Amino acid sequence: MGLVIVFALVSLLAGYGTFTALKNKNLMGVIFGAGSFFVFGWFAVMTVLYHGIPLGGH
Repeated sequence: MGLVIVFALVSLLAGYGTFTALKNKNLMGVIFGAGSFFVFGWFAVMTVLYHGIPLGGH
């Protein structure tokens, strides 16, 4: 579950960075930020779908 949290936080921060780069008209920042947002967001979503959300039991 910790991996999903890390991936989700990185994805959220990359989304914020992409938005900030758009405001500053920084093309390289937009490219890398959007790429990170989609890659880490995809990893987070697929990790939740594949492993499920643990309910605290075994």
